[in-house]
Amino acid sequence: MKFQVNRDGFMDIEQIERALLTLNYRVSARALNLWKGGNSRTFDHNTYDGFYEILNPTTIKRIRGSGPWTKHRQRLFHSLLSHYLQYRVSPYENELFTWMKGAAAHVDGEKIYFKDILSWCQKRSDLAKRRIVEKETSSLCKFLKPFALGFWEFFLKLLEDEFGYKDYAAYCQDKKQVDYDAYVIRLQSLLQQTDTLYFEAMEAWAQRSLGVSLCELNRFDAIYLLGLGEFDPLFPEHAPLSKHLDFFNEWGIEVQNVPGLSLDINHSHKKGAQAMSFALRIPSEIYVVMNPQGGWIDLETLFHEMGHALSHAFTSPELSSVEKDFFTSNTLSETYAFLLQNMSLSLPFLERHLGLSSKAIEEISFYKGLKDLSVFRRYVSKFLAEYQMFKKNEVENGEIYADLLEKHTGFSYRPETHLFDLVPEFYALDYVVSWMAEATLEKTLAQTLGHDWMFKSEAGKILKDWWQCGNQYELDEFFTVKGIGSIDCRDIVDRWRSKILGEHGNANHSTANDNAVV
Repeated sequence: MKFQVNRDGFMDIEQIERALLTLNYRVSARALNLWKGGNSRTFDHNTYDGFYEILNPTTIKRIRGSGPWTKHRQRLFHSLLSHYLQYRVSPYENELFTWMKGAAAHVDGEKIYFKDILSWCQKRSDLAKRRIVEKETSSLCKFLKPFALGFWEFFLKLLEDEFGYKDYAAYCQDKKQVDYDAYVIRLQSLLQQTDTLYFEAMEAWAQRSLGVSLCELNRFDAIYLLGLGEFDPLFPEHAPLSKHLDFFNEWGIEVQNVPGLSLDINHSHKKGAQAMSFALRIPSEIYVVMNPQGGWIDLETLFHEMGHALSHAFTSPELSSVEKDFFTSNTLSETYAFLLQNMSLSLPFLERHLGLSSKAIEEISFYKGLKDLSVFRRYVSKFLAEYQMFKKNEVENGEIYADLLEKHTGFSYRPETHLFDLVPEFYALDYVVSWMAEATLEKTLAQTLGHDWMFKSEAGKILKDWWQCGNQYELDEFFTVKGIGSIDCRDIVDRWRSKILGEHGNANHSTANDNAVV
């Protein structure tokens, strides 16, 4: 791409915007190919061919310093900075991926690659085998840790030396405009307020399902339990997974006819277990890739990814690129994803769409609520550990991670695995905030349309109105503009209590604080 500069040596901001659209497309297309099972796991520098002229600190800093610091300029600055950082760290990333590609645990003659451990734990493991995979992955992570650490050390040095960020948290705060210190205090309080509710119910689940105390279980046992695989016999298998997409006809959406939306949801040994949606161009080129394993986890996964995909596909094409394709936080999209995910295991959905008996609905609802609380506490713990680790500049220290995860979930974690459970830019907090926001959205829909809101055509109209806003608003701003109010953690806490403190619960659970607010 040829860039023009003015007499002061500056590039036109519109040129940079067009370049970023192309770069975003290339990087997303590469990731899409990888998720579909493409051969190359390494980052190809050809991705940036023709764009080296703007991939430098001088050009990036000029975006920040050559005009008013608007949302438009902030998004362009951080989009270009992200590409530059990716470009610079790619040799370290490639080295790590090359070693990880062949990494596998050996369990009773079975070779389990890293990408398959999640589905293996959920569907094909037992307690004894999960003990073996814990030891195997621990050894593998000890071997791979220097490569992961090298990546992070170089990345952090770039941020400090070339862009003046004092630490990783300062970079993330500048990009996402999040007060992390405030969230640390509030989420620590929320954990404490739900301790009794969680640990009594999870202890009972561990002993009933696995015959051992919670304190004897590890993270791989958590993957098994929270996959809800033991309840798969209750899942209606008479229809293919794709048939559940017919539900969206209730909202006037024929998924197979949505322009620009492509679904790859058939099983393939080439794919990993993790599903993903890809927005190459919003709203005209959206993809969903998942690798179904069977059972409840597939239904939740499908509807979560459809929340992302539909919110992108129904974005107004009249919005500018900055309002559609450039955003510094994915919390609004994650909010839509959690909304549809949790809807798929709600009481009205289980009864009317899946046709389950009242007894089966009661059982699924209870364990879905407990699972959600456990996963939520895991995300909170990950954020607290990662924030503390980066603030202390102790990225190599996995003890913080292992201690906090065990303290707040009850499952043991190995410190040597922490860098392989780390999602950049404190994304664990994005999940936490989005899940709380989703509970408030769901409450709003229920108050407006009734608890069976998902079966009302009006729900589709409301959601399409929300979705057409694209990414022009940040999450809190969106709630204000749409008159939804503030995000209140009492909404999600009330939902956990409603599900857990039913006939399966007991009075002792009610000791949690009724005034938990974030």
